[in-house]
Amino acid sequence: MNSLNNPVGLIRTNFRLGLVAVLLLASGLLLSFSEPKKLPADPLPAAPIEMAWVDSVFNSLTPEQRLGQLFMVAAYSNKERAHANRIEQLVRNQAIGGVMFLQGGPKRQALMTNRLQAAAQVPLLIAMDAEWGLDMRLDSSAHFAKQMTLGAMDDEKYVYRMGREIARKMRALGVHISFAPVIDVNSNPSNPVIGNRSFGENQEKVAKLGIQYIKGLQDNGIMAVAKHFPGHGDTDTDSHVALPVINTDLARLTKVDLFPFQKSFEAGVMGVMVAHLYMPLFDTTNARTTTLSYNLVTGLLKDKMGFKGLVFTDALNMKSVSKIYNDGELDAQALAAGNDVLLFSEDVPAALRRIREAITAGKLKQDDIDLRVKKILRAKYWAGLSQYKPVRLSVLHDSLNRPSTRVLAQSIFEHAITVVKNEDKLLPFKRLDTLRIAAITIGTHAEGPYATIFNKYQPGPVFAVSDRYAPDSTFGRIRARLRGYNVVVVSLHNMNNTPAHNYGLGDGALNFIKQLQANTRIKTVVVAMGNAYALKFLENSRTLVCGYEDHYAGQIVVPQVLFGALPARGKLPVTVSPLLPVGTGIATPELNRLRYAAPESEGLDSRTLALIDNIALESQTYAAAPGCQVLVAKNGTVVFDQSYGYCTYDQSQPVTSSTLYDLASVTKVAGTLQAVMYLKDQGKLDLDEKVATYLPELARTNKREMTVREVLLHQAGLKPGIPTWERTITSSGLKPTFYASTRSDDFPNEVAPGEYSTKAADDSVWAWTMRSSLMPKIKGKYPVEYSDLSFIIMKRLSEKLLGEPIHVFLQDNFYRPLGLGSMTYNPLQRFPKSCIAPTEKDTYFRRGLLQGTVHDQTAALVGGVGGHAGLFATANDLAVLMQMNLQNGRYGGITYFQNPVVSEFARVQTAGNRRGLGWDHGTPEKAEGPTSSLSPPSTFGHTGFTGTCVWMDPENKILYIFLSNRVYPDAANNKLRQYNIRTRIHDVIYKAMAAAKQKD
Repeated sequence: MNSLNNPVGLIRTNFRLGLVAVLLLASGLLLSFSEPKKLPADPLPAAPIEMAWVDSVFNSLTPEQRLGQLFMVAAYSNKERAHANRIEQLVRNQAIGGVMFLQGGPKRQALMTNRLQAAAQVPLLIAMDAEWGLDMRLDSSAHFAKQMTLGAMDDEKYVYRMGREIARKMRALGVHISFAPVIDVNSNPSNPVIGNRSFGENQEKVAKLGIQYIKGLQDNGIMAVAKHFPGHGDTDTDSHVALPVINTDLARLTKVDLFPFQKSFEAGVMGVMVAHLYMPLFDTTNARTTTLSYNLVTGLLKDKMGFKGLVFTDALNMKSVSKIYNDGELDAQALAAGNDVLLFSEDVPAALRRIREAITAGKLKQDDIDLRVKKILRAKYWAGLSQYKPVRLSVLHDSLNRPSTRVLAQSIFEHAITVVKNEDKLLPFKRLDTLRIAAITIGTHAEGPYATIFNKYQPGPVFAVSDRYAPDSTFGRIRARLRGYNVVVVSLHNMNNTPAHNYGLGDGALNFIKQLQANTRIKTVVVAMGNAYALKFLENSRTLVCGYEDHYAGQIVVPQVLFGALPARGKLPVTVSPLLPVGTGIATPELNRLRYAAPESEGLDSRTLALIDNIALESQTYAAAPGCQVLVAKNGTVVFDQSYGYCTYDQSQPVTSSTLYDLASVTKVAGTLQAVMYLKDQGKLDLDEKVATYLPELARTNKREMTVREVLLHQAGLKPGIPTWERTITSSGLKPTFYASTRSDDFPNEVAPGEYSTKAADDSVWAWTMRSSLMPKIKGKYPVEYSDLSFIIMKRLSEKLLGEPIHVFLQDNFYRPLGLGSMTYNPLQRFPKSCIAPTEKDTYFRRGLLQGTVHDQTAALVGGVGGHAGLFATANDLAVLMQMNLQNGRYGGITYFQNPVVSEFARVQTAGNRRGLGWDHGTPEKAEGPTSSLSPPSTFGHTGFTGTCVWMDPENKILYIFLSNRVYPDAANNKLRQYNIRTRIHDVIYKAMAAAKQKD
C-alpha cells in the first residue's frame, strides 16, 4: 500500500488541512503532559563562525546532495569487497551524510572509514552502537559493562568514566556518534530486547545514570543518542522481528517512560533515537510505528518536550516496520513524521525518489528539509569535521587498548557484584581451615578466569560442566565426588538474555542445584553470571550471588568477593520476584586478602612492568634457569603474576602458576621465623634471653652465652655450616647405620626415592650442631656470618616451646587458615612429581634427579623438615603468607600476630649488620645486591639457594617474589646471579611505579 496517499494516514491528500488536524490532535492529547519549567537549550552549535561553515557547505551542495545528508547507512568492515564498493558509491553518488558501522574489526573499520571519508565531498558522520563498549560491534575490542550492571553499582561516577573511556576509543577510531545510552525504564521482566541493556526499573535512577553516561561521551567529543524514545521498557516483543504494542496511559508514560528522556534533554543530550513501537495513545492508524508518528516525533518530542537536537530513526531495516512498506516509502514517511536522520535505509536511491516526490507534491516542505540538513551539518561541525583528519592507524592499537580500560571494567564490577542472599552468613569465606570447598562451573571450562582466581584462594577442585544443558547423569557423577566437601559453590556461566529460554539455565543444572540444597551436610552457594532476572529460578537459594555478566572482569571479581578480598557493594536494579525486590543487596566486609587487578589500579605502569618478560626470557636463553614464576603485589593487590619457561631444559613440561618450587632458605622466613615470631607475640620467647635457657642441653657447650637475638641476627659466632650428611656416606655409598632402602619405623624419612634415613637423624644433626666450633671473635665480638645453624637451633627451640613438630604447628596455625594449598614440607606426600619443578641431578649424595625431595642435604637427612630449608610452594601461596607479614599479622579477617612483631623483627637491629631478626635486607649501595637499588632500605625478605627470593617494601607496600630452579641440573650454575636476573626484575617494579607517576 502507498501510505503517503492513504486517507487515514498521517499525510492526507490535502497536506495542509491534515497537518492542522494533526497538530490539534497532538495538542489536545498532550494537555495533561506537564510542560518543562524551561525548554531544553539547543545542544548543537550555532555561533556565527560555526554557521558560516554550515552555510558554506550547504550552499556548495546540489539539492540532491543535500537530501543525501539525511541518510546514514549501515556498513560492515567484515564483509566482502563488493559491500565496501557499494557503500563508497553511495557516498560518491548520493552524498549520504553518514555511516553506521556494525560488525567487523577495529583496524578494518579504520581502513574503511578512511576510504569512505576520502570519497566524501562533505566529511561523514560515523556512528556505532557501543552501549557497553566497542565489542558490542567489533571483535578484539574492549567490553565494559551492560547497563543493568551499571545500575547495580553503588557509585555513579563509574558510569561517567565508562562513557569517557568509550568516547576516547571512538575518537581514535574516527567515530563521532554513539547510539547510547539506553534510557528505557525496564518495567517488564519479560522484555526480550531491552532487559539488561537498561539501567533498571526506577525512572529517577535511569535518568541519573543516563545523564552520567551522556556527559561522559559528550564531554569527550562523542555525540550521545538517548534511546528508545518514548520508552521501550514495557514490551514483551522484540521490535527487530515484530512491532511491539504498548497500551499505556499518558499519566504513566509521563511519570515513568518519558522522565529519563526529559531529564536527558535538559542535560544537553545531542541526539535521540525513536523506537519502533505501536502506541495507540498517539496514533490509532493500524500498525503505525512511533517512528512514523507525527504526533509523537513532532508533536510530543519536538514541540511539547522541546528537543532541538538530532532525531534519529531506529534502524529502518527492522522487519517490524520494513516488511509493510514499498521501497523508499518508509524513509519518506519517517521524514514527514519529523525525524532528522534516516538510519539504516535499505534503498537510498529509491528513498531519494520518494522524498523528491513528496516535496514536489507539497507533502514535505523544502524549507523544513533544508533546516534538518543544516542541523546535520551543525553536528558535523561539533564533531570536528570542519577540520577532518583521517584515523591514525599507527597509534590505533595503543589507543584502543589503554591499560585504564581494564582497570575501569574491573572497578565497575567491583561496585556492582551483588550478594543477593546470605542467610547462613557464609560469605565472605573466612576460616578456610574449616571449609572444604569445591567449585562447580556450569557452562564454561575449568581453565577460565573465574576458576583461576577461585583457586588462588583455596586448594579445592573445580569441576567443570561445559554444556549448560547437560543431562542429570552428568551432574550425578559430580555429586558422587562431593562427599568430602562441606561447601559447594555452583556458578552458572554462558547464560543468555532470553526470558522464553529461562536465560539459558538448563533443567539438569537447576535440578542439580535443588538436590545440593536439599543436602543438609553441605552448604551451597549459587552464583549467576548473567541476567539478574534469571535469579527468579534460584530465589530459594540460601546463599545467592549475582554477577550480571559472564565477562572477564566479572569472572575475576566474583571469586574475590566470595573470599572477602573485595567487599560486596551492589544492589539489584530490578525486581526479580516478590522475594527479590529492586534494591536487594547485602554488603559484605573486606577481609584484607590479596586482590587481583591490573597494574594501573595500584599505580604501576603495565608497559614498563612488561619488561619483566624480557628479563625472564633472558634467564632461559642464557640457561640461568629453565623457567620461573614472578609475582608482584602492591597495596595488597597482585598486579603481575606470570610463569615462564619450563621445568627442565628439554621443554617437556611448562611452568604454570600451579608448579611447586623448592624454596630453599626462604624456608627460614616462611617457616621457622613464623613460629619464632608467634612465640614472641605470645610472650613465650624473650629475644634477649640466652638460648640455653630454652634448650638446657646447650648450657654445657660453647653456645651457652648466645642469645636468641644474636642467633637471629647471625651474629652469635656460628659457622656458616658444618659437616652433616657428609658424615653419613662413604666413598662407596650410604652408611647402613643411617640409611635403608625401605621405609620402616626405624627408617621413616624419605631422603630420595628408595632411600630412607634413620629416625635418629634429627638428633644426630643436633648433636653435631651442639659440638660445632664457633667463629673467632673480632675486637671482642662475633662477626656477622650467615649460618644455616642459626635456624637449625631456632627450629629446635620452637618445637620445644610449642610442644609439637614445627611443620604440624605451621600447617595448623598458618598455612591451612591462610588457604595455602601448596605450601608444605615433603610435597610428594600430597602431590605427584609432575607438579613439582626438579632441582639438581645429585651425583654425590642421593645419586639421582631430585624432584619433590628437598635439595638441601641436611634438611633431607632429617626427613625434609629443616629449620633452614624444606618448604615447597607456588609463588601465589608464598605471596599470601608474605602479604600477611606485610600487614603485620592480619589477613583474611584473622589476626595471626596480636602485636607488630613483623615490624619489630624486620627492622635493622645493629650498626654494621644489614639483617633484621631472621629477615634479610638488601645492600642498595651495591649495583648487584640482592635487592633493587631503587628500593628503600626498609625492604626486607630473603633469598634461597635454589634460585628464589621474596622482598617486601613496607613503605611502598610492594611484594616481589621470584621462584626458579636455577640448580637444575647442576647446583654450580651461577648465571642467575651472574646476570643479576632477580635484582633487575626488582628494578623494573620501581621503574614501573615511576613511569606511572610521570603519566599522572
